[in-house]
Amino acid sequence: MNDRTRTITELAKPTEYLSREQITGFRTVVPWRATWLLVHCWLVILGTWIVCAIWPNPVTITLGVFVIGARQLGLGVLNHDAAHHTLYKNRPLNDWVAEWITNRPLFGATVVPYRVYHLDHHKYTQQPNDPDLHLSAPFPISKKSLARKLIRDLTGQTGWKQHVGTIKGAFGKDADPKKRWQRFMRRLGPNILINLVFLAGFAAAGVWYLYFLLWVLPVFTWQLAISRIRNIGEHAAVPDDNDRLRNTRTTTAGLLTRAFIAPYYVNYHLEHHLLVSCPCYKLPAMHRALIDKGLRDQMELKPNYWKMLDHATSAPA
Repeated sequence: MNDRTRTITELAKPTEYLSREQITGFRTVVPWRATWLLVHCWLVILGTWIVCAIWPNPVTITLGVFVIGARQLGLGVLNHDAAHHTLYKNRPLNDWVAEWITNRPLFGATVVPYRVYHLDHHKYTQQPNDPDLHLSAPFPISKKSLARKLIRDLTGQTGWKQHVGTIKGAFGKDADPKKRWQRFMRRLGPNILINLVFLAGFAAAGVWYLYFLLWVLPVFTWQLAISRIRNIGEHAAVPDDNDRLRNTRTTTAGLLTRAFIAPYYVNYHLEHHLLVSCPCYKLPAMHRALIDKGLRDQMELKPNYWKMLDHATSAPA
């Protein structure tokens, strides 16, 4: 990597690969499509809860953990769109939906701090000032190293560490206990209330324990494991940090992969970096447009997540 920090504007521009008419079309936000993705995400979650409540057995619950974990990541994907102002054209609505529909049901809050951080990642992608560089810099790693990381994710160790940090951060460092408690309630009080509603719903159905198995457990395990896989897929061991088509990766995802690992077009990361103002549901069309222009051989693509992980874990043990 070159020691000098480059901004994305010093690299190739989207107009070098797409026409202005195409760019305008890809940037157009379609509110009903964003709404459908949000509704779909929550319908899958609710449907899984209902199925497991009617037939609570090890098979349905285990499958439910994987389904719910993927939709919890899906909420994060839609929050990511909101960070780019591509969920809704109305910015107050965009940010309200991000906070209350995608973030608060979990441990999140306003999208604004993430937006500030994340836009720097786009400004300095794979450059020394990229705030996400620490996620990709160690790669390639060994398969044993990845296995250790995934074991920590799947056994809840990563989730415990992250959520303890969130809770501590919610209290802040004010010396006044009353102020600390008030800060905690502002930050996590709504999240707790929403989750109490979830718990009450399970309890009313006579399956209170499913709240912990089908909401808390996935967010502490499968959601984190596939978030790690997603992160690896996006920038780990890319071939050229200074090429817009090769410092970010797109990984092909079939139906099962989209259902359990890569929801809501999150696998089209190269296209997202090329045009950050493109809503996620238009990324497949942009991908096809780039391929139709004969750019396939210039793009960093992997045919599936197994091939991607094999490439990213090619270092000796």
